[in-house]
Amino acid sequence: MSKTSSTPAHKTARENAEHGFMATAELRDALQSVLVNLLDLQLVGKQIHWNVVGPNFRDLHQNLDEIVDIARRGSDEIAERMRALHATPDGMAATVAKYSKIEQPINTEILTTNAVDTVVKALQATVGVMREVHDPVDEADPTTADILHEYIAALEQQAWFISAETRKP
Repeated sequence: MSKTSSTPAHKTARENAEHGFMATAELRDALQSVLVNLLDLQLVGKQIHWNVVGPNFRDLHQNLDEIVDIARRGSDEIAERMRALHATPDGMAATVAKYSKIEQPINTEILTTNAVDTVVKALQATVGVMREVHDPVDEADPTTADILHEYIAALEQQAWFISAETRKP
């Protein structure tokens, strides 16, 4: 890893007939940050999915799988976009553990009401990273910003769905 890189992602060399847009270090690092948090959102979502208990268990259990599916699609799309822009994504467990902004859940059974709070915080942390990098990404590559728009909207919708479980009018 180069000494100037602030993430473990790298830049690739152009080979054969490859030409076109190449991610700047800032764009690469922004996408790496999004990737790490989407990967961790999958892990946190599954951890809670397996251990949630209590009222409205089934609805929350199933909704967690929806969140995990969105995060899986998003992480794959971001990683593949990085490759298209000549950056090498790093989705290794140690990288996710080191760079994730998501607070880790307890490693035991978790009551549905506590799970709601934990999941909403995880969603908000992931979206927070996306919103934080959005403007610089949009300036560097509007096409990539369009990908962020899709996942910001989907994850914010999930935060609304999940938080409604314990919301009082």
